[in-house]
Amino acid sequence: QVQFVESGGGLVQPGGSLRLSCAASGFTLDRYSIGWFRQAPGKEREGVLCISSSGGRRNYVDSVKGRFTISRDNDKNTVYLQMNSLKPEDTAVYYCAKGYGCYDSLSYFGSWGQGTQVTVSS
Repeated sequence: QVQFVESGGGLVQPGGSLRLSCAASGFTLDRYSIGWFRQAPGKEREGVLCISSSGGRRNYVDSVKGRFTISRDNDKNTVYLQMNSLKPEDTAVYYCAKGYGCYDSLSYFGSWGQGTQVTVSS
């Protein structure tokens, strides 16, 4: 079964850090672009960061520049999202998904995981 399992979310105070993991099973992710996405309550799902199969990065949201980084460990079949200097507006459910490129549209991504909740609050 092809799936992603996201983990690492939780409750963190503003200014804190979290590292999210996206573990793939049922396939090897080295040939795919992997994106991190988030959906806040009452809002549409949006792209955050994407990493291509060759290691190129794409940032979809200006507000995370300089704070979030994406990386991949193909040996562990896992992609990470390091989030620093977290803000309350980063509160959302974070998802990962795979695609054949870091495209604009979420419709080009599939095999969505169940997500992991990130709550930034004092």
